[in-house]
Amino acid sequence: MAPDVPLDSGSCEAALFAAMQARDPATGRHCDRVVALSVALAQACGLTQDEQRAVAVAARLHDVGKIGTPDRVLYAPHRLEKDDWDIMKAHATVGADILMHSDIPQRELIAQAVRHHHEHFDGSGYPAGLAHHAIPMLSRIISLADSYDALGDTRPYHPARSHAEIMAILHREAGAKCDPDLLRVFETMIQHSRLKVP
Repeated sequence: MAPDVPLDSGSCEAALFAAMQARDPATGRHCDRVVALSVALAQACGLTQDEQRAVAVAARLHDVGKIGTPDRVLYAPHRLEKDDWDIMKAHATVGADILMHSDIPQRELIAQAVRHHHEHFDGSGYPAGLAHHAIPMLSRIISLADSYDALGDTRPYHPARSHAEIMAILHREAGAKCDPDLLRVFETMIQHSRLKVP
């Protein structure tokens, strides 16, 4: 079971998270769940306490760049057309830039994790098209946690999936979207976790 990773009240991290929640409460709830999944996976991978703290902050703020996303894109009730999708994709870089202007401890590591959390293991992701282990470990962890939670949540363009359905999708994406070795660790971790989707 992943420990709760509380916000430091009055901190820059807390302020950014509050701004993100005010912009889109659903994104705030999603990010809280991604924190728990990411920290549990980081623990299962044997990451240090400092790395676990960094992944918790990066997971909590991985979508902070959506503060700058226009309403018509952020709240679109359907899959986005190319131009709007390009706008949405900018949130990873915008979020990293916001974090680099903060005084959050380990901001470089955290900003890097946020910038690359949409890279794909085969190099087809964004913003830099990184592949395999060139993608930062923290980014690969957040990406997998993000996918698991998003697939288990009702979205305008898909219903919530069961745990079995989510894992089948993730296995199909292994080696393409997600790190196959990390997925094996995740599958073992999530099996007996309170974070497992029904």
